[in-house]
Amino acid sequence: MVKAVLFDLDGTLLPMDQDVFLKEYFSLLAKKLAPFGYQPNELIRAILHGTEAMVKNNGIRTNEEVFWNDFTKIYGEHARTHEPLFADFYAIDFQKIQNFCGYDSRAASIVRDLKDAGTRVILATNPIFPAIAIESRIRWAGLTPEDFEFYTSYENFGYSKPNIAYYRELLNRLGLSPKDCVMVGNDVDEDMVAEQIGMQVFLLTDCLINKSGTDISDFPQGNFDDLREFLF
Repeated sequence: MVKAVLFDLDGTLLPMDQDVFLKEYFSLLAKKLAPFGYQPNELIRAILHGTEAMVKNNGIRTNEEVFWNDFTKIYGEHARTHEPLFADFYAIDFQKIQNFCGYDSRAASIVRDLKDAGTRVILATNPIFPAIAIESRIRWAGLTPEDFEFYTSYENFGYSKPNIAYYRELLNRLGLSPKDCVMVGNDVDEDMVAEQIGMQVFLLTDCLINKSGTDISDFPQGNFDDLREFLF
């Protein structure tokens, strides 16, 4: 019997074209920080470099620490004084990106029905964003942060997808065995890797990402209706 279902967020519970999302994200962030001396192209490269550092993180420090250490190597320690600007960006400007995301009421319905059935529901989103940005995207999907027992963010995690240690650490914190869990996601490389530690997986194909061109024929897969049939 499945005791817990882990959901990815972007492209899973929240339908989106990742390329469009990132384009708008970088555009708005660059506009926000330009008055403070950040050149757009250089800023984007710095953000991507910091993201890469988080993806390579070994769990000793949080992703937040790793990102800001990397960012200040580029811009200097004074850049830490601009952290409130980033928080302000996520609270205000970032909200405009909702217009570039989709919505599917079946996502929230499945999460709430799982909870009603006594199943533990965890948001296993890649923890490369701060909590404020994750909480916003949760709401865009028609849910609330309280709908999840736990969600990963760059403040509370030191691993990132597709590192299998991300899943091991998450289950360890929650006291869960892989055999009791299902991981639901749209990214073959980042989400289906959970199968390697013994988790069941379901590939949501509405916003499928398969950058490595992996053969996906063996994965349970489909849309939200197929997912409901798989879980219930």
